[in-house]
Amino acid sequence: MSFASLSLETKQRALAELTGVKRLFADRGWFPGTSGNLSVRVGDFAPDDFHFAITASGKDKSLSTPEDFLFVDREGKPSETTGLKPSAETLIHCEIYRQTGCGAIFHVHTVFNNLVSELFWERKSIPVDGVELIKAFNIWDEEAHIEIPIVSNFAHIPSIVPEVTERLDKRIPGIMLRKHGIYAWGVNAFEAKRHLEAFEFLFEYVYRWELLHRR
Repeated sequence: MSFASLSLETKQRALAELTGVKRLFADRGWFPGTSGNLSVRVGDFAPDDFHFAITASGKDKSLSTPEDFLFVDREGKPSETTGLKPSAETLIHCEIYRQTGCGAIFHVHTVFNNLVSELFWERKSIPVDGVELIKAFNIWDEEAHIEIPIVSNFAHIPSIVPEVTERLDKRIPGIMLRKHGIYAWGVNAFEAKRHLEAFEFLFEYVYRWELLHRR
């Protein structure tokens, strides 16, 4: 698929979706400092050929500017001429898109997702038992049990990618970087937002339950 063949409307729609989600999550305090990143895929998808819009590196996500986003290809390289740099973690987005074919990926840093990632690091996954919001992931089993994968958080981003490939569970639309934050995805921006909100609820629930249970 040629990026040049994408319509202006398609590109503008992706940017508008990202702008709305960025504003919402910033208002919730989910982008401390300049942390976090958001992306929305555009156009057709093949594992070896796709493009997506992603947040630019180092931007204050509580503000809206013309330099907030750029488009990149399957290797995380800009799809068109720009002076902007994509998020440092763009390669993780690339791998999640490649593995899942999803339509949007949202990544935030919160206190609760960091705490539970360390609390269950030796287990390499965050267990959740029977909580109603598991249904947000289209898992309808009564008293469902899920394990949200945790992967290492290396300073060298390409070193994280093989763990993402190995640990990604297509039944669970999210993966946690240790002491860093959750990546949640969906078929579109609406579903990715729903999944992210569900994960954040579950992380707080699990942490508070652990505090009560361990007393």
